[in-house]
Amino acid sequence: MKNLLKKHYKTVLFIMMWIVLIYLFVYLDVLLRARSAYYEAEKYMDWYYNPEKKLNSLEKEAQIEKSKLDKLFAKNKISEEEYKIKLELIEFNKQRKLEESSLKYAYIWYKTVVDLFSPPESKWVKLARQKIPVVKQMWKEELIKKGFKIEDYMLE
Repeated sequence: MKNLLKKHYKTVLFIMMWIVLIYLFVYLDVLLRARSAYYEAEKYMDWYYNPEKKLNSLEKEAQIEKSKLDKLFAKNKISEEEYKIKLELIEFNKQRKLEESSLKYAYIWYKTVVDLFSPPESKWVKLARQKIPVVKQMWKEELIKKGFKIEDYMLE
Protein backbone atom coordinates (compact mmCIF):
# COMPACT_ATOMS: atom_id res chain seq x y z
CA MET A 1 0.00 0.00 0.00
CA LYS A 2 2.85 2.37 0.87
CA ASN A 3 4.54 1.72 -2.44
CA LEU A 4 1.28 2.29 -4.26
CA LEU A 5 0.78 5.65 -2.50
CA LYS A 6 4.35 6.73 -3.18
CA LYS A 7 4.01 5.70 -6.80
CA HIS A 8 0.74 7.62 -7.35
CA TYR A 9 1.31 10.48 -4.92
CA LYS A 10 1.10 13.19 -7.58
CA THR A 11 -2.01 11.70 -9.15
CA VAL A 12 -3.84 11.49 -5.82
CA LEU A 13 -2.80 15.04 -4.95
CA PHE A 14 -3.96 16.27 -8.37
CA ILE A 15 -7.36 14.58 -8.00
CA MET A 16 -7.81 15.97 -4.46
CA MET A 17 -6.93 19.45 -5.70
CA TRP A 18 -9.57 19.20 -8.46
CA ILE A 19 -12.21 18.00 -6.01
CA VAL A 20 -11.52 20.97 -3.72
CA LEU A 21 -11.57 23.34 -6.69
CA ILE A 22 -14.92 21.98 -7.93
CA TYR A 23 -16.46 22.36 -4.46
CA LEU A 24 -15.15 25.92 -4.31
CA PHE A 25 -16.73 26.74 -7.69
CA VAL A 26 -20.05 25.21 -6.63
CA TYR A 27 -19.96 27.19 -3.38
CA LEU A 28 -19.25 30.44 -5.23
CA ASP A 29 -21.96 29.71 -7.80
CA VAL A 30 -24.60 29.14 -5.11
CA LEU A 31 -23.44 32.23 -3.22
CA LEU A 32 -23.64 34.45 -6.31
CA ARG A 33 -27.03 33.07 -7.30
CA ALA A 34 -28.35 33.74 -3.78
CA ARG A 35 -27.09 37.31 -3.98
CA SER A 36 -28.66 37.81 -7.39
CA ALA A 37 -32.04 36.45 -6.26
CA TYR A 38 -31.89 38.57 -3.10
CA TYR A 39 -31.30 41.73 -5.13
CA GLU A 40 -34.19 40.79 -7.40
CA ALA A 41 -36.43 40.59 -4.32
CA GLU A 42 -35.10 43.95 -3.17
CA LYS A 43 -35.99 45.42 -6.58
CA TYR A 44 -39.60 44.35 -6.12
CA MET A 45 -39.67 45.76 -2.57
CA ASP A 46 -38.34 49.03 -3.93
CA TRP A 47 -41.09 48.98 -6.56
CA TYR A 48 -43.67 48.44 -3.81
CA TYR A 49 -42.47 51.51 -1.91
CA ASN A 50 -41.83 53.54 -5.08
CA PRO A 51 -44.47 52.66 -7.71
CA GLU A 52 -43.14 55.31 -10.08
CA LYS A 53 -39.88 53.31 -10.37
CA LYS A 54 -41.90 50.27 -11.38
CA LEU A 55 -43.75 52.30 -14.00
CA ASN A 56 -40.53 53.82 -15.36
CA SER A 57 -38.79 50.47 -15.51
CA LEU A 58 -41.67 48.75 -17.28
CA GLU A 59 -42.05 51.63 -19.73
CA LYS A 60 -38.34 51.47 -20.51
CA GLU A 61 -38.60 47.70 -21.03
CA ALA A 62 -41.60 48.19 -23.34
CA GLN A 63 -39.77 50.92 -25.25
CA ILE A 64 -36.81 48.59 -25.86
CA GLU A 65 -39.14 45.86 -27.14
CA LYS A 66 -40.93 48.41 -29.35
CA SER A 67 -37.68 49.66 -30.85
CA LYS A 68 -36.67 46.08 -31.72
CA LEU A 69 -40.07 45.59 -33.30
CA ASP A 70 -39.74 48.88 -35.23
CA LYS A 71 -36.42 47.69 -36.66
CA LEU A 72 -37.98 44.43 -37.82
CA PHE A 73 -40.87 46.30 -39.41
CA ALA A 74 -38.52 48.78 -41.10
CA LYS A 75 -36.58 45.88 -42.63
CA ASN A 76 -39.87 44.32 -43.84
CA LYS A 77 -39.27 41.18 -41.78
CA ILE A 78 -42.79 41.36 -40.34
CA SER A 79 -46.06 42.50 -41.86
CA GLU A 80 -47.98 45.57 -40.75
CA GLU A 81 -50.70 43.38 -39.25
CA GLU A 82 -48.14 41.36 -37.27
CA TYR A 83 -46.48 44.63 -36.19
CA LYS A 84 -49.76 45.98 -34.80
CA ILE A 85 -50.54 42.74 -33.01
CA LYS A 86 -47.10 42.65 -31.40
CA LEU A 87 -47.42 46.29 -30.34
CA GLU A 88 -50.69 45.45 -28.61
CA LEU A 89 -49.03 42.48 -26.96
CA ILE A 90 -46.19 44.67 -25.65
CA GLU A 91 -48.72 47.10 -24.16
CA PHE A 92 -50.80 44.26 -22.71
CA ASN A 93 -47.75 42.72 -21.02
CA LYS A 94 -46.73 46.09 -19.60
CA GLN A 95 -50.21 46.64 -18.14
CA ARG A 96 -50.32 43.11 -16.71
CA LYS A 97 -46.96 43.60 -15.01
CA LEU A 98 -48.10 46.96 -13.62
CA GLU A 99 -51.14 45.31 -12.05
CA GLU A 100 -49.13 42.46 -10.51
CA SER A 101 -48.28 42.72 -6.83
CA SER A 102 -44.69 43.72 -6.20
CA LEU A 103 -44.99 42.16 -2.74
CA LYS A 104 -45.89 38.81 -4.28
CA TYR A 105 -42.75 38.79 -6.39
CA ALA A 106 -40.58 40.02 -3.53
CA TYR A 107 -41.89 37.18 -1.37
CA ILE A 108 -41.28 34.62 -4.13
CA TRP A 109 -37.72 35.83 -4.67
CA TYR A 110 -36.92 35.83 -0.94
CA LYS A 111 -38.31 32.28 -0.72
CA THR A 112 -36.18 31.33 -3.71
CA VAL A 113 -33.05 32.52 -1.92
CA VAL A 114 -33.83 30.40 1.13
CA ASP A 115 -35.23 27.33 -0.63
CA LEU A 116 -32.82 26.98 -3.53
CA PHE A 117 -29.58 28.57 -2.36
CA SER A 118 -29.06 27.19 1.12
CA PRO A 119 -26.91 25.58 2.31
CA PRO A 120 -24.54 27.39 2.56
CA GLU A 121 -26.03 29.77 5.09
CA SER A 122 -24.76 32.91 3.36
CA LYS A 123 -25.41 36.53 4.24
CA TRP A 124 -28.11 36.68 1.55
CA VAL A 125 -29.92 33.62 2.88
CA LYS A 126 -29.92 35.03 6.42
CA LEU A 127 -31.27 38.39 5.23
CA ALA A 128 -33.96 36.76 3.10
CA ARG A 129 -34.99 34.46 5.94
CA GLN A 130 -35.51 37.53 8.16
CA LYS A 131 -37.60 39.34 5.57
CA ILE A 132 -39.89 36.49 4.49
CA PRO A 133 -42.39 36.69 7.38
CA VAL A 134 -42.68 40.48 7.12
CA VAL A 135 -43.21 40.49 3.35
CA LYS A 136 -45.62 37.56 3.56
CA GLN A 137 -47.74 39.45 6.10
CA MET A 138 -47.65 42.63 3.97
CA TRP A 139 -48.73 40.64 0.90
CA LYS A 140 -51.51 38.96 2.87
CA GLU A 141 -52.78 42.35 4.08
CA GLU A 142 -52.64 43.68 0.51
CA LEU A 143 -54.78 40.78 -0.71
CA ILE A 144 -57.27 41.21 2.15
CA LYS A 145 -57.62 44.92 1.26
CA LYS A 146 -58.47 43.83 -2.29
CA GLY A 147 -61.27 41.66 -0.91
CA PHE A 148 -59.70 38.20 -1.01
CA LYS A 149 -60.17 35.73 1.84
CA ILE A 150 -56.66 34.44 2.47
CA GLU A 151 -55.21 31.65 4.58
CA ASP A 152 -51.46 31.26 5.11
CA TYR A 153 -51.28 27.99 3.16
CA MET A 154 -52.59 29.83 0.08
CA LEU A 155 -49.50 32.01 -0.04
CA GLU A 156 -46.99 29.17 -0.18
